[in-house]
Amino acid sequence: MTILLYDLVAEGDRRPSPFCIRTKLALAHKRLAFETVPVAMTDIPALHGGAFKTVPILKDGDHVVGDSWAIADYLDQAYPDRPPLFHSPEERGLCRFFEAWLFSSVLQQVVRFYVKDIHDLVLEKDRGHFRATREARLGCTLEEAAAGREARLDAMRAGFDPVRLTLTHQGQPFLSGPDPGYADFMLVGVLSWIEAIGTVPLVVDGDPLVAYLERVRASSKC
Repeated sequence: MTILLYDLVAEGDRRPSPFCIRTKLALAHKRLAFETVPVAMTDIPALHGGAFKTVPILKDGDHVVGDSWAIADYLDQAYPDRPPLFHSPEERGLCRFFEAWLFSSVLQQVVRFYVKDIHDLVLEKDRGHFRATREARLGCTLEEAAAGREARLDAMRAGFDPVRLTLTHQGQPFLSGPDPGYADFMLVGVLSWIEAIGTVPLVVDGDPLVAYLERVRASSKC
């Protein structure tokens, strides 16, 4: 039976969720066939009896799992004969730390920079919900959050410098070492999300992240 992955959909059939992207990379890494089911943001509460508030949601036979971390753990437990996402509890713990750093130190300013772009890309039926919930979180309008963003562009790009240093000065092709791992899927999920929704590119020619993105995608065939 084919694995189904419920995937956030936006205008033009774009799939902008960084958490869904990382899960698709994880499934490809495990060499598991799957199909995506596009879901509007405001339709998520109607799925599976309202058990989940966000996507991704994975349905594998009778098993339904929500949340990208829970899905990753499930895939390693259910398919131990496939390439592991985590080789040890220690690696998983470091991935948790990496995500905490990424979201607390980098993504707060990234979200403010691109939040109006996201609003303009989500399905029209989702825009009212998106605006109301995000403005409540930000404490300002989407337009105010995006105002003067060009002056913040260099600082936002510099937030990813620890990744660039790891890839260049340490001489390793992936964050996880010689082969990609879940930390890479988390980062590529974020970079691909920005690529999908941003009207101002974050990664430009000459940036080591360009070749890095190509390597991760090629390794997972995504």
